Amino acid sequence: MRETIAVIFDFDDTLAPDSTSGLLQKLGVDVEIFWRDEVEPLIRDDWDPVPAYLVKMIQKSRSGEVETITQQMLEDWGQRLPLHVGVTSIFQRIRDHAKKINPRISIEFYLISSGIEDVLRHTQIAHEFHDIWASNFSYDETGAIAYPKKVVSFTDKTRYIFHIKKGLSVDAVRGKPFEVNRKMPSGRSRIPLNQMIFVGDGYTDIPCFTLVRKGGGIAIGVYDNERRDRWGRAWGFVEDGRVSNLVPADFEEKRALSNSLIMAVESLAQKISLQGNIYQG
Repeated sequence: MRETIAVIFDFDDTLAPDSTSGLLQKLGVDVEIFWRDEVEPLIRDDWDPVPAYLVKMIQKSRSGEVETITQQMLEDWGQRLPLHVGVTSIFQRIRDHAKKINPRISIEFYLISSGIEDVLRHTQIAHEFHDIWASNFSYDETGAIAYPKKVVSFTDKTRYIFHIKKGLSVDAVRGKPFEVNRKMPSGRSRIPLNQMIFVGDGYTDIPCFTLVRKGGGIAIGVYDNERRDRWGRAWGFVEDGRVSNLVPADFEEKRALSNSLIMAVESLAQKISLQGNIYQG
């Protein structure tokens, strides 16, 4: 059996403050008005939230209301955007702990986000991820954002859970959107759902919370201590049985989230070891 644990993160408000709002604020946009008065009316008109915000960003960029948003700008912002406390060290701490439990265990980190891929692929932690899936733009001949190219929202996120399960990398399926539907022989999953941990904060993460938990994995919900307006939403994930645990988005060593991740990895590592011993016996 494959002794690999997949730790899968959402990005915005999970590993960092909202990256899109941060970029818009840097450009001088009132982000509260942007989401409430520009994006929300599209959602009420039955737009999906993710293409709604992507289109509104394109309109702002083209209108001259803000500096033209280019691919280079997105990449530069990714390099500078702030992360939650403790994020840069959590990956190695998890790897080190897993090795103590079972030296044969390997940890793979994945990122599945509704945020902008060209931002996320240039953060200081991008190298930690085995693969990154996120929304993105196409660009015109000047490098400016032109059209939504890829949208990752709600159940779209579960699609990439199945990519991980089947071992389908970003490069392997580039230009092959239906590859994930390829039938896999029973018991041949590269990483089964019961060897996954999913960490997220919002409504777009609910399908992943549910899928991973039903498959025997672990779902951890996080919330921002500074955003009291979102506490009720976060608590709802617990009441609905969406998550295994709910903790503040603080990744410092010995804090609740770090401990929860360590214990989740330890639990799955011990189960894998036990299963391995049964198969060998």
